[in-house]
Amino acid sequence: MIASNVNIDEYKKYPAAIRKAVEFLKSNDFTAMEPGTYKIEGDDIYANVFDALTEPAAQRNPESHKEYLDVQYVVTGEEALGFTILKDKYEIAEYSQEKDLIFYKEVEDEGFIQSRPGCFCVFYPSDIHRPQCAVKEPMTIRKVVVKVKASLL
Repeated sequence: MIASNVNIDEYKKYPAAIRKAVEFLKSNDFTAMEPGTYKIEGDDIYANVFDALTEPAAQRNPESHKEYLDVQYVVTGEEALGFTILKDKYEIAEYSQEKDLIFYKEVEDEGFIQSRPGCFCVFYPSDIHRPQCAVKEPMTIRKVVVKVKASLL
């Protein structure tokens, strides 16, 4: 997992595919864009722009992906993101190969980070994450998730 801010040049040290994702985040005004999917590099790198309601962490499912990394970015509002290392012992609640999405029933040793406008987190397939958790009270946020094919790294 990586947590940083698009206004810090640290991202320039990351692999090319992640740099491309962060540069996309830096160069667009997502408040003016319609929700939807935006191709950056075909199906290898693309962005989902959407509005979501944060919820108490207990109501959000921890998740991971096999084929893609998530570069999660908050445009407006704030959210807490849970994170922990993927372990074989975690019981899968739901799996969609088509959506590259695995939900888990429970995880352990979960930490949380608060994300505000400009912040991004990179979650690798080896990371479990729990997005869209309310920091204090539920709120509507604008968010971008850039999907990066793991095989590009």
